[in-house]
Amino acid sequence: METMKLEDLKSLADSRSERLVSLFMPTHRHGPETEQDAIVLKNLLGDAAEDLEREGVRSPDVREMLDPALRLLDDRGFWQHQSDGLALFLTAKKCRTYRLPLSFEELVVVSDRFHLKPVLPLFSTDGRFYILALSQNQVRLLEGTRYTVDEIGLEEMPDSIAEALKYETFEQHLQFHTGTTAAPGDRSAMYHGHDEAEQDSSRILRWFHRLDEGLSELLAGKRAPLVLAGVAYLLPLYKEASSYQHLVDKGIPGNPEELRSEELHAAAWPLVDPIFAQARQQTAARYAQLAGTGKTSAQVEEAVLAAHHGRVEALFVAVDTHVWGLCDLGANSVEAHGERQPGDDDLLDLAAVQTLLQGGAVYAVAQADVPGEGPLAAVFRY
Repeated sequence: METMKLEDLKSLADSRSERLVSLFMPTHRHGPETEQDAIVLKNLLGDAAEDLEREGVRSPDVREMLDPALRLLDDRGFWQHQSDGLALFLTAKKCRTYRLPLSFEELVVVSDRFHLKPVLPLFSTDGRFYILALSQNQVRLLEGTRYTVDEIGLEEMPDSIAEALKYETFEQHLQFHTGTTAAPGDRSAMYHGHDEAEQDSSRILRWFHRLDEGLSELLAGKRAPLVLAGVAYLLPLYKEASSYQHLVDKGIPGNPEELRSEELHAAAWPLVDPIFAQARQQTAARYAQLAGTGKTSAQVEEAVLAAHHGRVEALFVAVDTHVWGLCDLGANSVEAHGERQPGDDDLLDLAAVQTLLQGGAVYAVAQADVPGEGPLAAVFRY
């Protein structure tokens, strides 16, 4: 079990087999309801077994495939440490388990690829941001989404301002108090020209320039907002040194050493949420402006093929709706079905995942928030 990252999504999206099982269910963090969650999983695994056998998989093979998930039913420790939703992805040889801060609807999908749309809110364009927590004794970079936060290692850099500047401070002390040209005993070499606070600001600013150089490589090509956290006098110094184009004006005041990652995340979200809302509104307005020019589409079949060919620049997709059908990339054809049939994929899932993997922006929203009246709305690059 692990937190799902973009690398996991890519790995799952690349998985292909004759039969793969994707299972989603809501879970409870605390209380007696956690005992009922195992029963829900048992019922969903029963549905998965029926679907596999209906697809022609032999009963012994079905039991072997589902066995890792079935073993979870009696694991009391597993059920006592849940989040809001549970996602399982099973192959004939492996079961990947994710406890995620998303409340899923109960769903089982058996197909030749994994069904991933329920987890897309974790990776939506309107939700990824960074937090840079600055203090004299610690520097942390966090990556957050609407639901998660993870710390990013800064292995190549000193992890504190004090560590980065300790040798510089010693060398300056020698220079300021001994000089290089004064004769022995000449007290005129004593340093008296600058206020101590100005010295500190100058040193910290130099360190922030160095930190910005390292972060510029790490964040190259990113457009996610960056929120600063730190005591009042550090924030304007870093803003002066920063070259990152998406630095958020407002920061999180106070000493971030006293705050856990989750607390920094909670403080940062209200600062970035309006930015995401504005970007989402601008994309929706662009979709409306380009409608009828051939650079947009609300047709599911067209959007699926365009996404696979890397043509989709931005996609609104309904996470609370399914459009089942078949996609044959070899024949460049997509067929939507009125009702789910054996072997069907959710075409909305295919369009969204491929858009994301091809570098497009995905807005995983409720059906009511999709521009137009369809379950998706795509803006094309060309």
